[in-house]
Amino acid sequence: MMVGMCTTHAAQHSTKAGAVTRRAALFGGALVAAGAALPAAPAQASGSRRGLADLTYPLTTAFLAFAPGEEAARRTYVTIEDNGYYMQEWRILEHYGTHVDAPGHFVAGGRLATDIRIDELVAPVVVVDIARRAARDPDTTVTVDDLLAYERRYERIPRGAAVFMYSGWGAKVGDPDAYRGTDAAGTLHFPGFSADACEWLLRRRGIRSLGVDTLSIDPGVSATFDTHLVLLGADRYGVENVADLHRVPKHGATVMVGLIPYEGGSGGQARVFATW
Repeated sequence: MMVGMCTTHAAQHSTKAGAVTRRAALFGGALVAAGAALPAAPAQASGSRRGLADLTYPLTTAFLAFAPGEEAARRTYVTIEDNGYYMQEWRILEHYGTHVDAPGHFVAGGRLATDIRIDELVAPVVVVDIARRAARDPDTTVTVDDLLAYERRYERIPRGAAVFMYSGWGAKVGDPDAYRGTDAAGTLHFPGFSADACEWLLRRRGIRSLGVDTLSIDPGVSATFDTHLVLLGADRYGVENVADLHRVPKHGATVMVGLIPYEGGSGGQARVFATW
């Protein structure tokens, strides 16, 4: 969902051209040279090794928004040539790219981004795979039957877990119309969680959050956002536009959600990654 806006200024002040001293410039150049001489970092540092997966889409102005026209914008704020250092200014909605929905996104008086505790952002992650069904039916949802089938095959969903839906929708992310599933009437079509499944997970398993590899934890056809209302109304949070869930084991992994604590934020961008 794309509600709320934050405009971030990367600079509170600027320096005049030439403010960087010759000594600092020489020192910085030496560091760059030294860095170039170092051996390449091991594969595990880039997240490419088995056991560590980055689940975040790069934040670019080309990433599709929930609705056309809500894309981010950026400009160069200061440059090294003119100011001695480089920085950008972004204009961006809180619910753009890989991001979190805080309870206050739908619930009046609900907790906001700054209220979500660090311990809530680290959790065992369960990946429920509905990709085969989603390929046939873009309006499909994760159901209670899917959750029971998961537990029969793998293990009981642990209390405090993050339950993520893998629908294979990430393959469409380069095509805004396909990722949104927009039909001739303008209705969206992509998978999500059913409200019944969300309620079951809250009542029976005490989950911490839901995550999806689509634009919304509700299916695209939803006009009432029932799953949002159930999840956020229970003081839990959602994670949307999660990338590369096919790389994560269906059980046994841990997810970490690096939510930006925007002041008054109804949610915000997050660096999401899993380890196992």
